[in-house]
Formats: sequence, structure tokens, C-alpha cells
Amino acid sequence: MAICLGTFMLLLDVTIVTVALPAMAADLGTTLADLQWVVDVYALALAALLLGVGSLADRIGRRKVYLAGLVVFTAASVVCAVAPDAGVLIGARAVQGLGAAGMFGTTIALLGTHYEGRRRGVAFAVWGATNSVAAAAGPMVGGLLTQYLDWRWIFFVNLPVCLVAVVLTLRSVREVKGAGRQRADVLGVVTFTVASGALTFGLIRAHSDGWTAPLTLGLFATAAVALALFVVVETRHENPVLDLSLFRRPSFTGIMVSALFLQGAAFASLLFASLWMQSVLGYEPVEAGLYILPMCAASFLVSALAGRFGPWSPRVTIGGGLALIALGSAMQATLDAGSTGGGIVAGLVVSGLGVGLVTPSLAAAALGTVPPERGGMVGGAVNTFRQLGFALGIAVFGLIFQSRIERVLRADGGVPDPHGTAAALSGGQARSIVAGWPEGERAELAHLVREAFASGLNAVLVVAAALGAVGSLLVVATVRVPAGGAERRPEAGASPHGQETRADAAL
Repeated sequence: MAICLGTFMLLLDVTIVTVALPAMAADLGTTLADLQWVVDVYALALAALLLGVGSLADRIGRRKVYLAGLVVFTAASVVCAVAPDAGVLIGARAVQGLGAAGMFGTTIALLGTHYEGRRRGVAFAVWGATNSVAAAAGPMVGGLLTQYLDWRWIFFVNLPVCLVAVVLTLRSVREVKGAGRQRADVLGVVTFTVASGALTFGLIRAHSDGWTAPLTLGLFATAAVALALFVVVETRHENPVLDLSLFRRPSFTGIMVSALFLQGAAFASLLFASLWMQSVLGYEPVEAGLYILPMCAASFLVSALAGRFGPWSPRVTIGGGLALIALGSAMQATLDAGSTGGGIVAGLVVSGLGVGLVTPSLAAAALGTVPPERGGMVGGAVNTFRQLGFALGIAVFGLIFQSRIERVLRADGGVPDPHGTAAALSGGQARSIVAGWPEGERAELAHLVREAFASGLNAVLVVAAALGAVGSLLVVATVRVPAGGAERRPEAGASPHGQETRADAAL
């Protein structure tokens, strides 16, 4: 319960802001780049620090790191809630991601040492269902809080829940450490953070400044140099945050790539679907969230059933789940100027089925590829690739989305500044743009805006479908982990079967 509660809150905050973005834009006067960073900086901080947190937890204690993450996450949530401008909000979201990394980087290893055999499979199924529900329920919860209270309550709500999680952790989760106390790989964490952050920032700036602009090229060059340094550091460090030799194992590589593609294909497009429904179709936040809710129900149902009737081969669950995500994204990519929110529901349900299959299997399969003392590192790696996929997905999809809108506006020829108008539309300002147009031409412009948004969202969804399909094929070709993961000996401090009640509380 303690682990799942913390996991629910930190993953909820990845997607909870998607429905609240138009309200944030109106309150804080943001651009599309600002909106992307509100989402991306949290996912980037979470992704970049998960590697170091997992290895740190192996050395100093996983419960200790999990508790520290809860406290930091809670404090940063309060700052987010009272942020007076976009800059403070983005900075607080980065700190929130730091706390989330402390929690998320230890959850897989904690579950792995509290459960054995079939009970481990059930535990990961419950944890996977929590993952699926949190990520998919974010838009609905955000819609309710934004419409009936205020967008700031999407952060205030974290305070009581996290306090309960702290109490439960202190009472039910025992301390577990990995083997030895080795030197921390600080340089590895720094170079990975710089590489992922510079790459994401470069993708966000590429459309507004141009691919050949000095800032864009400088960011991409920084990312390339930092990535090269990361590889050098990791190959020479005695205790790297990510053991690159593991990528010689096809199964490990397939699992990491599928984790990367999962978040991008399944969840990154929700930000743009939310903007389309609220700023173009005129839906209230709750109504927009309701259209996304079936994805939550489907993912939860499949995660629960997979744990009860499994274990299943990862090639079936991960490969099949990614294929369903690809199919669901393709089903959504049929929008036009007359489409409504109902046009994406069936595809979201199919994608939700895929998410429910993949999420619990990723964790168990990854743990099955390494010895138990490296559980923290591998748990951090899986979650790092997931969140990095989400952050890069937002950046890449934002570029595709705005470019396609601009192309439609430019082809029409009736908009004086297609580039500037596309940037404003992508930033959630569709209503104000249409309202400021000459009265006799508003209906024609509104139709053009709906057409442009539908085209942009279709392009995003086609790319998401391609990611899911490629990921599915890669998993089928590379992953050879037994159903349920390899059986492993319990680590020091783990009880084999004698503390089931306490273990259930930990979950």
C-alpha cells in the first residue's frame, strides 16, 4: 500500500497537468514552449535522476531514499501550487521530479525484496495496475480539480496523500540495501542529465528558432558531447549508474527500448488531444477528462487480470501490448474538422489495453535479467527510459504538431502570419484568435482551425502508432526472459515467506 500510494501520486503528476494546461496558459500567460516545459521538466528530472537514485539506494538503503523522495515531492508540490508565474512553476516542477525520482527509483527493488515466487508476480501486477491507472487517470483528476476548484489544486492534493504514504512507509516497509558501499557515479548522473535535457530543449526550440539556428545547433552539440562523455564515464567507473555491458544482452536492450517507446506512444499525445478538445472543441476540463477516462479503466482491468492469470511470457505481454498501443493510436488518427472527442475514445480503449499488458511485465522482466544486488540500478533504468520516452515524445510531438498546423494554415493562404498563428494555436489560444477575427470571417476561420488541429493531432498519432509497432517487433525479436522473470534468491534482509502481512502493507 505504501509503495503503490507513492507511485500513484508521482505518476499521476506526469499526466495530471495535461487537462489543466489551458487554464494555466490563461492564468500565467504561457506559450507552447512553456506548456511543454511544465510537463517535460518533471519527466526529464525524473528520468535523469532515476539512474543515480537507483544505485544510491542500493548503497545507503532503499527505504531511506524512498522516504526522502516523498518529503521533497510533497514540499515541491506546495511551491507548484502557489507559483506566481511560469518560471517558478517550471522550477518547482523540476524539484518535484527530483523527489519523484527518489520514490520511483526504489519501488521496483523494494517490491522485489518484499515478495517471492507467485506473490511477486501478483505484487508487480498490482503495482503495474497502479502505474496504468495513475498515468491514465491524470487527465480526469486534473479536469475535476481544475473545473470545480482551481488548477493549483492538482498540486495541493498531493500533500495529504503523501503524508499518509510517509506514515505507511515508516510502519510497513523494512530497510534493504544492495551489496557493498561503492563510490557514487556523480559524473554519470550529470552527463546523462545534460544530454537528455539539451536534446529535449533543442527539439522544443527547433521549430521556433529553426533547425540551423545557433541555439538549436548548440543544444544538439551539447547533447552529443554529454552523451559521449556519459558513455566514457560509464565504461570506466567501478560502480556506474547504468552498466552499459548489460546492453550486450538482447533481452535487456529490448526491454529498455520498449520502456522508451511505451510512454511516448501511449501518453505523450494526450497533451495535444487535451488542447484540441478544450481550446478548439470548447470542452470543459472534466468533459475532456471523461473522454480519456476509458483508457484508465481498460489499463487497470488488463493489469489486474494479467497478474491473476499469469505469468505470461514478456514477448506476449510487452510485444502484444505495444502492438495494441500502435493499433489504438492508428484508430485515433482519423480526425477531421467535424470530429468530436468521441472520435478518439475507441482508440484510447485499445491503447489502454496495451498499457495494462506492458507496464507490470516491464518491471518483472527487467529484474529477471540481472542479479538481485543490481535491482536498484535496473529498476531505475526501466523507469528512466519510460520517463525519457515521455519527455522526448512531448518534444518531438510538439514539433510535429505545430509544424502540421502551420502547413495547413499556409496552404489555406488566408492567415497573414501562419507561423505566429500556429504557435499561438499550439499554445492553447484558439478561442482568443477566433474571437479577434472580423465577425463575418469567424466561422470560416473556426473551421480552418479545427481542420489544422485535426491534421496536427493525426500526424502525432501516426508517429505514435509507428513507435508502438516498431517497439512490438523489436521485443518479439530480442526478448527471451522466462514468464514472470527469472527466479532469484532473496537479498540480505529479505524474509522468504514469513512476513506476508507486512509485505502486503508495503505494497
